Amino acid sequence: MSAPNTVAPKKGAVDRFLDGIERVCNKLPPPAILFCYLFIIIAILGAIFSFTGITLEHPATHEAIGAKNFFSGEGVQWLLDNLVKNFTGFAPLGLVITMTLAIGFCEESGMIMSMLRSSLKNVPPTIVPYVIAFIGTVGNIASDTAMVVIPPMAAIVYMGVGKHPIVGMIAGYAGAQAGFTANLMIAGTDSLLQGLTNEAIKSFLPDSTFTVDVTCNWFFMIASTFLCSIVIGFVCNKMVDHRFGKYEGENQEKLEAVSEAESKGLRNAGIAALIYLAVIVIGYFFGPLALIKEDGARAFVGSPLLKGLIPILFFFFCIPGIVYGVTLKKFKNTTDINRAMVKQMSAMGSYVVFCFFCGQFQKLFAWTKLDTMLAISGADALKAIGFTGIPLFVAFVLVCMVVNLFISSGSAKWAIFAPIFVPMFMMLGYHPGFTQLLYRLGDSPTNCFTPMSPYIWMVLEVAKTKYDKNLKIGTLVSGLIPIAMVLQVAWIIFMVIWFISGAPIGPGVGSALPAGIM
Repeated sequence: MSAPNTVAPKKGAVDRFLDGIERVCNKLPPPAILFCYLFIIIAILGAIFSFTGITLEHPATHEAIGAKNFFSGEGVQWLLDNLVKNFTGFAPLGLVITMTLAIGFCEESGMIMSMLRSSLKNVPPTIVPYVIAFIGTVGNIASDTAMVVIPPMAAIVYMGVGKHPIVGMIAGYAGAQAGFTANLMIAGTDSLLQGLTNEAIKSFLPDSTFTVDVTCNWFFMIASTFLCSIVIGFVCNKMVDHRFGKYEGENQEKLEAVSEAESKGLRNAGIAALIYLAVIVIGYFFGPLALIKEDGARAFVGSPLLKGLIPILFFFFCIPGIVYGVTLKKFKNTTDINRAMVKQMSAMGSYVVFCFFCGQFQKLFAWTKLDTMLAISGADALKAIGFTGIPLFVAFVLVCMVVNLFISSGSAKWAIFAPIFVPMFMMLGYHPGFTQLLYRLGDSPTNCFTPMSPYIWMVLEVAKTKYDKNLKIGTLVSGLIPIAMVLQVAWIIFMVIWFISGAPIGPGVGSALPAGIM
């Protein structure tokens, strides 16, 4: 009797590629620990370069810039004086917590879930993939919630129109992950990245008042929302659908209709939102929310409305969320409202820990002057070889794309990249908001298939449990990779066309650095 064949089946190229990424990524520490290691590395490098005596001329101030030694009396005193300040002064901390708290009202009240069910009900079959992708993309306003909620709902919608539910999950997940950075509204991602960008500007030009607003990428991201929806929907129809064929499983689900109470809640929340928006509009045209120029004209760019957009958005989400919760009796008293806030904040512990260590790293990077020295030398090298303009933009996007496969946290990557590339691009004449935009293009599409994202495993388990017990990660990824790659190429082309056209990427923000900053 011959021995049983125990040879494992040969893996395909996709699986081997993913296995390699997984092995590398599994060795990476959590973000907080990663920044501890980076802190130590920067401290050592600062000491080495301080001993060499190497200096570079700052292009704006023309002063000689040399590295500082953390392992000195001055370095120890700096840490003792600034440890707490480095944390509490870390710009993204307050911004993200504020937005999370506001959106939390909508989530905890159940309003987001009801809105999604209402939007996905009775969608025509021909536009189902595009609608799913669109809802997934704009759904990231609720941050990671979209990755959990939208794919299972999308599967049910797909079954309702005779399509394979797993393709629906792929479309919904791709919208929420690959299109994560795009949105019609200002989201938590905008506030997070803006804070890190301004930290980089401040460390490079400490005496300058120049900053970027949270809306610096808004126009481009509004347009990108529709681009993502079209590309994801198209690829699902043309390249993914046929790989799965017709669904003949036993689990045939239907999307639950929105109840009468939920409809009433959505209506009341919508009315509250409209009243609030009316107050804001009145405040702009007849109140203090506009910037009044010398000729008496009202300006949007630089106005209190634009500069105060975070608190304005805070109330925009809070009010409808509370109204919805009160209507459905989810919020019966102030205790329930307080409980909703506490529950939302309880999930922010890991982010707060990340901010503590990231804040220390960023401030040390700035104090040692290594960030400025690296930016100056990098800019000089790029100028020397003539590597600027569109080739530089594309190269930077691709670098961000590759790194994103290994470090899934967008904030962690930008915290490392911003102190280097924001000043470097400024010295080449490009606006920090534009540099931030390029980073977002590389950070987003590959989110949907990197094994470092815990949500892809969640999607896999849900799909296996409900629709195909034999489904493997390679099959799921094979449907996601074409979406990511086509979207990445389309997004780069879209960016190049936008750049050539000279259109603003946000209110008062173009690709070029304003005169007089450097």
